[in-house]
Amino acid sequence: MSGLVLVLDFGGQYKELIARSVRSLSVYSEIRNGNISADEVKRLSPIGIILTGGPNSLRLPDSPMCDPAIFSLGIPVLGICYGMQLMCHMLGGTVQSGGRGEYGTVCAALDNGSALFGGIPAESAVLMSHSDRVSKLPDGFINTGSTADCPVAACENTRDRLYGVQFHPETGHTAHGRAILKNFLYDVCGAAGDYKLSGYINTQIERIRQKVGGNEVLLALSGGVDSSVCAALLSKAIPGQLTCIFVDHGFMRQNEGDEIENAFSRGGLRFIRVNAGERFIGKLKGVTEPEQKRKLIGAEFIRVFEEEAGKLGEIPFLAQGTIYPDIVESGGGHNATIKSHHNVGGLPEVLKFAELIEPLSGLFKDEVRALGKKLKLPAAIVNRQPFPGPGLAIRVIGEVTADKLEVLRKADAIFREELSGMRRKPDQYFAVLTDTRAVGVKGDGRTYDPVIAVRAVTTDDFMTCEYAPLPHDLLKRVSSRITSEIAAVSRVVYDITSKPPATVEWE
Repeated sequence: MSGLVLVLDFGGQYKELIARSVRSLSVYSEIRNGNISADEVKRLSPIGIILTGGPNSLRLPDSPMCDPAIFSLGIPVLGICYGMQLMCHMLGGTVQSGGRGEYGTVCAALDNGSALFGGIPAESAVLMSHSDRVSKLPDGFINTGSTADCPVAACENTRDRLYGVQFHPETGHTAHGRAILKNFLYDVCGAAGDYKLSGYINTQIERIRQKVGGNEVLLALSGGVDSSVCAALLSKAIPGQLTCIFVDHGFMRQNEGDEIENAFSRGGLRFIRVNAGERFIGKLKGVTEPEQKRKLIGAEFIRVFEEEAGKLGEIPFLAQGTIYPDIVESGGGHNATIKSHHNVGGLPEVLKFAELIEPLSGLFKDEVRALGKKLKLPAAIVNRQPFPGPGLAIRVIGEVTADKLEVLRKADAIFREELSGMRRKPDQYFAVLTDTRAVGVKGDGRTYDPVIAVRAVTTDDFMTCEYAPLPHDLLKRVSSRITSEIAAVSRVVYDITSKPPATVEWE
């Protein structure tokens, strides 16, 4: 493998999506903090640099900056959104408030004489998300794109190989975004295109072996895609040294705990199931705030592991199936926290393990599935529906109780059963027990019971998504079954919100 592209982070929530897009084009990428020194960049010797977007404004004194010497290293640079503004600002241009911002998909006029836009239509849909804009370009730059509300939507300095786009080519909302990134990687940076996922496997196996040595590793095995692929990778790296513990926190989907036990207890792994449902529900008594739920579940999850590890003797390493979206949405660095994940934000400060091992933390969900196929995991596991670590606890809005969980399990099972017959299913679909009650009529009596929301989305990366336009007859069937078969539900609603502005989960 040859050629590294550095993705310098300035707090944009799409930084991992940029890195994933680069890797999907067979070019190796690494994410580094935006304040990395030019000397460190020279040491890494990348073929290109991408500056991410971010939530800050260059009009504020504490906005994140980069080492200005980066622009004079002779390495091609692509600035995206805030990254373009930062580059222009630091090289003598002017960034100012644009009055009303530009948010969503708009039509851009692009100069396809530019190396960045070669083969791209002169008018193309792009995703904008900004309030500031470049009003004056630095010396040596020319304008290569515009929209109705943004006169400088793209720019370049071909002599120094510096390029900028105000929009987000890394998202599926930009019609030819992948082609734009490909042009930058291959036509500007001269990428060889020799990065393959098999190289990631080999690198992680070597790192795991070096870190673990002859010690044992304890893994949180939920039975989901991430933890299952993590188990397969660890088993390949350190056969005979892995103990898998399945903590049944009582928030699993219908019959899922038994299914997980049946699937893995006969799989040649050291498998231990801990039934801790009552313990977890007790911890959440009276708790309604989503972040507090996640953190309490995460902390209790680790406590259970510590107790089980104590029964097994000293096991110094704890492994988790943490993936990129978990980390970016949990904040850190310049990021704004969207939500904490049980295996990120909920970890207590003092772990009774020597170190965490997270071999999937550089991958997106689609890459994890591809990795699972390469590791020869069964298709039923590789293609399994995504499921959050805190489980149904964050799909019960408000306080979690055993009765609410039972209602949600039944509704969720009905929804998933009805969608199972679709030829082309959404990428994720589930039910939510809302904290809203509504008047209804059953038989001759008036009811006042909870509302179930059902959600189905399509996505390529799980960083953004669109709601799935399910057929009305299917939704009608789902609603009829849920309200007929579950006495404690008054009505069913369908969530048609995309991400952004929503998240996939409700909490």
